Amino acid sequence: MSKGSIIITGASDGIGKYLAFEMAKRGYQLGLTARRINLLEEIKAEIGNTYPNCKVEVAALDVSNYEEIGPCLDQLKTKLGTINIVLANAGIARAGKVSKAPWQQHIEVINTNVNGAIVTLSEALRIFNEQGHGHLVGTSSVAAFRGLPNNAAYSASKAALATFMEGIRAETLKDNIDVTVLYPGFIDTAINRDLKSRPFVIGVEDGAKLFADLIEAKVHSSTVPKWPWSLLGSFIKVLPTSLIAKM
Repeated sequence: MSKGSIIITGASDGIGKYLAFEMAKRGYQLGLTARRINLLEEIKAEIGNTYPNCKVEVAALDVSNYEEIGPCLDQLKTKLGTINIVLANAGIARAGKVSKAPWQQHIEVINTNVNGAIVTLSEALRIFNEQGHGHLVGTSSVAAFRGLPNNAAYSASKAALATFMEGIRAETLKDNIDVTVLYPGFIDTAINRDLKSRPFVIGVEDGAKLFADLIEAKVHSSTVPKWPWSLLGSFIKVLPTSLIAKM
């Protein structure tokens, strides 16, 4: 018996891809979006072979093309029948010092991680209000806790996403809408694989299981994993800038 449906943006790789498999295993129907439709079709085929009772719909979507997001979600809703959860997960990282990297690089990060997520969540909320229920989930990052050198735009983008979702939670407090913000630490994916240091890194399959547990629990917010990042997240906020500069 289906537990409902979840739409995952940025589902062609990383945590989005492995969460799709985990949610299929748990009995959810899937709507998967990403820029690379060929990879989504491969994932759909693999999930179909492993979980033949799981309905999987895929759609090409670049969340920086804002006008395409609403119609894409509407199309997936028509195919799935209803949408219970929308995970705004699509994101990019572009490392580089602000003084040396072209400003267009930082704007690209903001366009995808902030603006794309805002439109995704806003369009999902429109659908949830129409159907009377829903669960918004956003992939932030522990980088949101402090502006980090060489990743200033990424840190800012993830902080903006988290704050935006806090505002949504306050607005929908009396509605039948759940809001979850997840702050992953280092999960072994392509977005961080080239970093010199990845403290407390965990495997992507383990990360996907933790994501799924927290989504099903409908937590307001959580680091992923909770330990040690819940403690480190608080610590990072008060570290002297001289130490942050060495990261």
